[in-house]
Amino acid sequence: MKGAVKVAPKLVIFDVDGVLVDVHGSFHRSILDTVKYFTGRRFTYNDIQHWKSRSGYNDDWRLSTDWVNSLGTKAEYADVKRIFEKMYWGTNGTPGNVWRERWLVPPRLLARWAKRAELALFTGRNRRELEHTLKHFGVGKLFSRTVTMDDVKQLKPHPEGLLRLVDGNEPQSALYLGDNLDDALAAKRAGVPFLGVLRHGSEAHRVRAGQLREHGARIILHSTSELEKYWK
Repeated sequence: MKGAVKVAPKLVIFDVDGVLVDVHGSFHRSILDTVKYFTGRRFTYNDIQHWKSRSGYNDDWRLSTDWVNSLGTKAEYADVKRIFEKMYWGTNGTPGNVWRERWLVPPRLLARWAKRAELALFTGRNRRELEHTLKHFGVGKLFSRTVTMDDVKQLKPHPEGLLRLVDGNEPQSALYLGDNLDDALAAKRAGVPFLGVLRHGSEAHRVRAGQLREHGARIILHSTSELEKYWK
């Protein structure tokens, strides 16, 4: 979309993975490690993007399960989840992939935004994963409310989480920032304006930028920090 787009939200809601946190080495690596565990086959980070461009794969456990089964190895969701968790959190004193995460947005910038609007999170993570990351990077106090997969009956692309955060207020007064199809669909169904976040030149941008625009993204930011350029 054109740079002339301007927003004046009272509530800014962020997805977490890919928007506030670089999960290339944590969740994405855990997907690849899990698929390799069950199938013996190695794949690349670019291969993940083709799964992430489909609706219903905000849940990395489901994505990993379906990927494994698509390769001819029968695996149950619960078994894949168990192995994924070991890859992510680590086992027997061995650090897991979670420690490879990087926080993307300077806390001072978020603190400045928090003086202009309420900041909240709507993520496909579970509560344990989210709280670990917020505590590790010391940013939990910047977000007034959070909704995780543990807090809703229906996951993205269902808008339940967004509607809980909007809490009966005018959806157009809020803004949601996300990086995949289910984020865009949830925002569209909730009536909340949506901005995409996809790093310029990345495979994610190549695969999903057009898709997010098609489903209502007003603009595609190259990083979440660019939000300030479009804030009235």
